[in-house]
Amino acid sequence: MSARYTVYLTAGAENDLAEIHGWIAANRSPEQADKFLDSMLAKVDSLEAFPDRGSVPFELDALGISEFRQLVAPPYRLIYRVIVDHVIILLIADGRRDFQALLERRLLSA
Repeated sequence: MSARYTVYLTAGAENDLAEIHGWIAANRSPEQADKFLDSMLAKVDSLEAFPDRGSVPFELDALGISEFRQLVAPPYRLIYRVIVDHVIILLIADGRRDFQALLERRLLSA
């Protein structure tokens, strides 16, 4: 049996999900918003068993920073970090944004 990891969403990641869900509900439909949320939560849940499945975000890899990983569900990117037996979801955002600036603001300035 493989190890199970405990997955946590930071307050920032929870806010990201709520904002994206609200935008989709208002601009598309509540059903599409719920489908998005279900899809993202399934990705989050999958990290309990497979935390290393994501890739290092290329913006961070170029800086030699490899402790963060990402899962991509186009156009969204979920950024997380594995620490011992914990997976911490830090950021969920539309990958079409200025991701370099977003990563600097949310991950590297802390």
